[in-house]
Amino acid sequence: MPMITYLTRIRFDFGAVTALGEEVTGLGVTRPLIVTDPGIATGAVLGAVLDALPAGMPRLVFDETPANPTEAAARDALHRYRGEGADGLIAVGGGSALDLAKAVRLMVTHPGPLARYAAIEGGVARITDAMPPMIAIPTTAGTGSEVGRGSLMIVDDGRKLGLISPHLIPSLALVDPDLTVGMPAWLTAGTGMDAVTHCIETFIAPSVNPPAEAIALDGLCRGWRAIRRATEHGHDREARWQMAMAAMMGAMAFQKGLGAVHGLSHPLGTLEGGRFHHGTLNAVLLPAVLRHNHPSCPEKYEALAAAMGGTEPTRLDRVIDGLNADLGLPGSLGAMGVPADPFDRVAEQAMADHSTASNPRPMTVESYRALLAEAA
Repeated sequence: MPMITYLTRIRFDFGAVTALGEEVTGLGVTRPLIVTDPGIATGAVLGAVLDALPAGMPRLVFDETPANPTEAAARDALHRYRGEGADGLIAVGGGSALDLAKAVRLMVTHPGPLARYAAIEGGVARITDAMPPMIAIPTTAGTGSEVGRGSLMIVDDGRKLGLISPHLIPSLALVDPDLTVGMPAWLTAGTGMDAVTHCIETFIAPSVNPPAEAIALDGLCRGWRAIRRATEHGHDREARWQMAMAAMMGAMAFQKGLGAVHGLSHPLGTLEGGRFHHGTLNAVLLPAVLRHNHPSCPEKYEALAAAMGGTEPTRLDRVIDGLNADLGLPGSLGAMGVPADPFDRVAEQAMADHSTASNPRPMTVESYRALLAEAA
């Protein structure tokens, strides 16, 4: 039985961001560096975060997080952290900003290149708890990184690697669904399908962890019911609440592992400068992976089908295709603009990805090539 740990302190509700001042003071942080991205930096969300800080606390902001976070960006943020004499981190944004802040948090006290701490490089045991406090404030409902133990980073050699440790889980998650109200429909759909994929992949991963499976299944049920409404009606606060909960619950089950969808989406996300949206890649890849994995865990597909409205378990791939179409997401990798030329290399990189080991059906380079061809 794997270790079961849930997980960190979480404040989840409309208006949760207003507790930031109390929480940052309680963690003993006096000079937090806020890590965010250019889009958040020019909007009202960052203003709400800054307003919630205690009076007199410096407003230190690093707003250069790229769409897929890189080791180079983490070094830039670390330079700012040290130059400002910061003593803690507040991550504000989607999964990219949260993952970048986790990497900076690690680099404050752990020397050497980030690849040294990647799971596939034996880095889990090298990560200690000697890190500054971090508060995570998600502004999308997808990655669940606010309660996740991982940081996905494009390291200097171009690979997208997972830094994974329970010590990377933020000290506090402030989950305020109001911060996601009004997200564009395409971003709501793409991030929402990331959450749906997390719930599905963690549920069917073969490790034994019944609490995680129950959380993943409930998260899927919530996400399935709310994602269309949240996408079509961006100011529906109830739908936003449900999607924020689904995203968080999917990440609460990460310790079961993910699977072949993420095995592929991680290397695909590094192509052409990392411009392909992670959640949208997951949405496009999910139907082919569902077809591939069904023979290994048909009984779990029955539970998935019930959570997804009672469809036929052998038709889950078609149901996801239909959902993607309803949400206005692309129907193939080609429709996203993903080139086919690197597929052989992507298949090899997928075999080395940490998510592959927890896929319910054993993978090979050949089976990954076949999945890419199906999704092309």
